[in-house]
Amino acid sequence: MIETARQDGNGVVSSDLQAVASGAVSSDLQAVASGTVAISDREQPRYSIGDAAERSGLSRDTLRWYERIGLMDYIGRDHTGKRRFSERDLEWLTLIGRLRTTGMSVADMVRYAELVRAGDSTFPERLEMFRNTRAEVLAKIDELRQTVAVLDYKIDVYEGKTSAIRPAFLATHNSEGI
Repeated sequence: MIETARQDGNGVVSSDLQAVASGAVSSDLQAVASGTVAISDREQPRYSIGDAAERSGLSRDTLRWYERIGLMDYIGRDHTGKRRFSERDLEWLTLIGRLRTTGMSVADMVRYAELVRAGDSTFPERLEMFRNTRAEVLAKIDELRQTVAVLDYKIDVYEGKTSAIRPAFLATHNSEGI
């Protein structure tokens, strides 16, 4: 099995050509050695921009903008130059949608995309970004729970329930506004 590989002056990947010749390496590595790297189904460009827009729930203009600002990596093109999106691109768009839902800024999402493209050495910075974002989301969830408690209380009051329990964090307020 080849553990390291390098390219020689002829463009052939070699560190153990005998292993390639004997079939002792994976077909993926053989494809690299022969210059015919296969694209996985997940990375195969197959969806038009209209298909990608429909599947992602984003507009065509948004998809173009995401590509232009660097939020999306290179999008494949067909022989006529039209964008073709892969399953991997759609998975990325799903992640970006979730990050948007957290309230992450576009600038931070672009920074995250740059870190992903920079490789595994950026794991610590990406981890920190996600931990910070998670903490912010949990704070928003707590705030929304308090808001739901206020709404539930007001609904109970307007429905005439005398047993309505005022949320503890409203104990200092005694106005109709709250």
